Amino acid sequence: MDFANVYSCNKNIIDKLKIPKVFFSKIRVDIVRFVHKNMCKNKRQVYAVSSTAGMGTSAVSWGTGRAVSRVPRVPGSGTHRSGQGAIANFCRGGRIFNPTTIWRKWHHKINKNQRKSAIFSAIASSSIVSIIVSRGYRVKTIPEIPFVIEDSIEKIPKTRDLIKILTTLGINSIVRNKLKRKLKSGKGKMRNRRFKKPTGPLLVFKNNLKSLRNIANIDCMKISALNLTKLAPGGHLGRLCIWSSKAFQMLNTIS
Repeated sequence: MDFANVYSCNKNIIDKLKIPKVFFSKIRVDIVRFVHKNMCKNKRQVYAVSSTAGMGTSAVSWGTGRAVSRVPRVPGSGTHRSGQGAIANFCRGGRIFNPTTIWRKWHHKINKNQRKSAIFSAIASSSIVSIIVSRGYRVKTIPEIPFVIEDSIEKIPKTRDLIKILTTLGINSIVRNKLKRKLKSGKGKMRNRRFKKPTGPLLVFKNNLKSLRNIANIDCMKISALNLTKLAPGGHLGRLCIWSSKAFQMLNTIS
């Protein structure tokens, strides 16, 4: 199929557009995972142990001749602490080996051609039904893939109006219920990421789509700022993308 139908907000076909070349790109899973991994490293917040951790004692070695190891020992007498090994990484209460530092290489540069290849692979995979279904999306109610909507959807000011249009277009089954979210395991529950939330469709627009920002599980992205972390969340291909007509046409300029 060389052409994609453009649907109105009432689910009527109003136009046809030639499918851009980027949808026929070679799918490179290895490059997508490599680039995604490095992009996630650029979001990290630096952390390190205190530079004086484990060093808060005036311990010195007793030297040779006492039939004990030359590890630094706590001075003083008359307490359990005196004479104990200190400072060394194998001692109780000592410093750690090779402590973390804030000047570690936290961020990674990414080759532009690799980043471009990864984005092309992610876009190409978004037009293959078998990959999309294997990711967990229900696409029976969607007329076709890739799914292109008229540009008037970008001018809708109210979120409730946009939800009605998405329901009419058959995307209501993909907008999953908040009750399906699950508790995470581990410490993340204490750090403002308590629930796992399912990843819904991605709407790609050209100018503006502010009314979409508050719908749970749906993301939006500007065509001039394509982002692999949204096109392939977790480094996994097959995200369901919904394109505005102008955004779909602009794909010809990036290929």
